[in-house]
This record gives sequence, C-alpha cells and structure tokens, in this order.
Amino acid sequence: MIHEMLLAPEPFEKIKSGQKTIELRLYDDRRQAITIGDQICFYRLGDEVQLNTEVVALHIFDDFTQLYEKLNLLKCGYTKSDIELAKPEDMEAYYALEQIKKYKVVGIELKVLDELTRSAI
Repeated sequence: MIHEMLLAPEPFEKIKSGQKTIELRLYDDRRQAITIGDQICFYRLGDEVQLNTEVVALHIFDDFTQLYEKLNLLKCGYTKSDIELAKPEDMEAYYALEQIKKYKVVGIELKVLDELTRSAI
C-alpha cells in the first residue's frame, strides 16, 4: 500500500540525506493503516518534490515521553548539537495532549527509495 504525507523542507531533506530514518507521528487512524513493507510518499511543502520511502519498522508508544526514552533521537532528526535540548514536549507543537492520549504515537522507520518531482509521476 502507498501512503502520502506532507513534510516541511527541513525534515524532508534530513530523510532524503539519510540523517533522519524515523518519522514521528500521531498513531491516528491514518497511521494505523501503515504496515511494514508499505511505501510512504512524502511531499515537500512548497514545491513539487516527492520522496518515496519504504516502511521497515513501526515503533508504537503510549506517548512521546516513552518514545524519546526508547528510540535513538539522532535517527529521529535531532543532531549531536541539539540532542541535549530534545524533549517530548517538542511534539506538542504538532499534536495536542488529548490526541496523544487518544491515539498513542508512532516512530515510522524508513528507507529511502527515490526522489521525483510530482510532474514526473
């Protein structure tokens, strides 16, 4: 199955370069449909670039506190210079605590397949 998601330019480039191999999301109904072996097409906000990836693992947790304790945050897009400041509350900018309690959270582990422009598809 192929899923589609939007990404801001910075995390998009980190996934493309291999620096970020785990995308953090709310484990809502849409993400619950994702299984290992599925593809995710990420669209970079603001232009026509698409990045095709394959799901290699799903890491499901009750909340981002558990996720931050268990996963390698360097794989989640943090760098050696900012990892000391990394905290689960960073994700509250994207998801309300009520949503997290209702759905849980997921780290979607990926491998990059290729990059295309939407017009080439």
